[in-house]
Amino acid sequence: MARKNILITGASSGLGNGMAKEFAKQGCNLALCARRMEKLEALKKELQEINPNIHVFLRALDVTQQKDVFEVFHAFKEDFKSNNNETLDRVIVNAGMGKGASLGKGYPEQNMQTAVTNFCGAINQMEAAMEIFREQNQGHLVAISSMSAFRGHPRAMTVYAATKAALKSLAEGVRIDVLNKPIKVSTIFPGYIQSELTDAVRKPPPFMISLDKGSKLLAKAINKEKSNSFVPYWPWYFIKLLMPFMPLKMLKKF
Repeated sequence: MARKNILITGASSGLGNGMAKEFAKQGCNLALCARRMEKLEALKKELQEINPNIHVFLRALDVTQQKDVFEVFHAFKEDFKSNNNETLDRVIVNAGMGKGASLGKGYPEQNMQTAVTNFCGAINQMEAAMEIFREQNQGHLVAISSMSAFRGHPRAMTVYAATKAALKSLAEGVRIDVLNKPIKVSTIFPGYIQSELTDAVRKPPPFMISLDKGSKLLAKAINKEKSNSFVPYWPWYFIKLLMPFMPLKMLKKF
């Protein structure tokens, strides 16, 4: 099924920004939200240059604020409805952050901020999206998790990896709940794709690809609507198979 009207959270930078550009190239109408409205405005100009025939709707949003998430998602639904009575076809739960450090080293606020944004924020987004999809009896919910979801990770990745594991489980639970219904749920597991988050790391992580290439692969994987997708497939699918057997010393390298 073609998904023409797509909502992306955390669209002001990184993967959200890159995916918005890829879907604009495909002729999709976009509903974009993030905390930084000025960056969304700049992105909208780029998108309209990429494809002047699409509609782009913008709203500021902090995904940790549950009431605001519901209001913004439903407002986007009405935006699409006013555009030839169309529906919201796909929601990409992408908003997140990677602040923090090893537990017990004096960064509890940053670690908690990452936990609340990445997991509680995801619950807010999924609740609002599924409410709309259940009412429509159709839609595609996409959770952007991470390859870090499959094992624990040290240092600044400790809490981040835990939230992505929780998001993986959350998406699977929703998928089971709507099994055999016209609502699809996909979980995407990106490897290392260049973004603001990876730019903050001193040493470039292994197997990292550019944002441009990563965004193309993400859009392609999302359009396939599989339950689980690894981006890029090589080498991350095979690393995932090996991860349960990796000793802790090896995990320190990731």
